[in-house]
Amino acid sequence: MFDSIFNNANLNSVSQFFIMAAVALVSGLLFAFILSFRVKSTRRFFIVNAILPFVVGAMITFVNGNIGVAVAIGGAFALIRFRSAPGSADEIASIFITMAAGVAFGMGYLAYGAIILVGVGLIYDLLTMLPIFDHKNKEVEEILRITIPESLDYVDVFNDIFKRYTKQATPAGVKTTGLGSMFRLSFKIIMKDKNEEKAFIDEIRALNGNLEIQILPCEEKTNVL
Repeated sequence: MFDSIFNNANLNSVSQFFIMAAVALVSGLLFAFILSFRVKSTRRFFIVNAILPFVVGAMITFVNGNIGVAVAIGGAFALIRFRSAPGSADEIASIFITMAAGVAFGMGYLAYGAIILVGVGLIYDLLTMLPIFDHKNKEVEEILRITIPESLDYVDVFNDIFKRYTKQATPAGVKTTGLGSMFRLSFKIIMKDKNEEKAFIDEIRALNGNLEIQILPCEEKTNVL
């Protein structure tokens, strides 16, 4: 059961390839289905997760010890990586899991590949349901973006407001917007009291001429500027 279906890791028949493909696709679908309960992402991402073990497995099967082909595939993966937008920690981890399982499938170790996908998927769901690493009293950091006219000297103008409403306000960047007629200031803030958020925004509006203000969760995929 845990032996490779390929003798000496070589592809010997069409039937072996299709057995590998079937197990990889079914395991990939199960992994994507299990992960969908706990990972927030797009439908397309889960479809890619479902087919990636088979794709990687097929490539490993056809490389078959050919160093030149292996180098070419490595270069193709590098190009795909640098043309892809960075994902969340969950998405990156799931891609690594599916690729690891794909290597096992490509070498003919179907049971190991299925265990990696289904087993790790179930473990991930279990860990996210348990209250470990969940610091409920942890202070929530957010991104504050303030648009101001170019005539406003922004260096210290909001300091008094920050002292009254925030525990921490750290400058995170400045950029021009509106064809250079305005500035967008970014801060990482921790509110003293989330219920005072409207009053906090109202006081900033009085200084920035009622231009756009945003408060966003400070997550991995949030662009500061």
